[in-house]
Amino acid sequence: MQTETAGAGSGGPSGARVKARFEGVSKRFGEAADAVQALEPVTLDLAENAFVCLVGPSGCGKSTLLNIMAGFETATTGRVLMDDVPVVGPDPKRGVVFQQGALFTWMNVLDNVAFGPLATGKSKAEAARIAAHHVELVGLSSFARRYPYELSGGMQQRVGIARALANDPEILLMDEPFAALDAQTRELLQEEIKRIWQETRKTVLWITHSIEEALFLATDIVVMSARPGRIKARFAPRFAASSDPAVVASVEFGRMKAEIFGLLREEAIAAQRQEAVR
Repeated sequence: MQTETAGAGSGGPSGARVKARFEGVSKRFGEAADAVQALEPVTLDLAENAFVCLVGPSGCGKSTLLNIMAGFETATTGRVLMDDVPVVGPDPKRGVVFQQGALFTWMNVLDNVAFGPLATGKSKAEAARIAAHHVELVGLSSFARRYPYELSGGMQQRVGIARALANDPEILLMDEPFAALDAQTRELLQEEIKRIWQETRKTVLWITHSIEEALFLATDIVVMSARPGRIKARFAPRFAASSDPAVVASVEFGRMKAEIFGLLREEAIAAQRQEAVR
């Protein structure tokens, strides 16, 4: 199990090909006296096939980093590269899943998932085949003709994941996709997303406030500081290779959880102090 400090933590796992890279990326919102420095320059590599989790206090710039990678935001300084090509806007090669499913309410599950393939030029028959495969992948084949209002929150998130995967993106960007779910549903979906990642080996950038979720899923955990966000530490847990949910009860899991908790507690206190003086 590797643990790295902020100074040593900008690179990906040793020997792995870099799929995407943040190079000196900072973000400043607003102008002059009202400006907010959300991110200090961040340099971070995402290795191919890695499952990278960003954890940190609220307002530390996690979602900002993800949005810059997605092409929804522009960096104030620095740049983002994917396969050594600068990111200049949204691209189907980068699939995004948000906290809410953001589904088309007038379309059933199958049509929601088929929308992306159709939009990228696939025939109706091919789009239907792709959609059916990914609906099955997330365990919703028996709900393929249902509409979003007929689904639970967890099911809607599964549809959102299937829809992102149906475009066959090279990177999945996931912004706290399970945050609004109850604990039991969240744990079951964590097992589901791990199974899907083990099967597809997509490169994943995942934002979460849950240390346990990060440890259970990630090959690489990046701990961020209070605003302006910077990389404070980086960890390389090995629990992502296991399909056994009981790994959360292991001594090593508990040790690493306590270490990350200590780091995040320091930053959460710093974030509260920032709010108190505003």
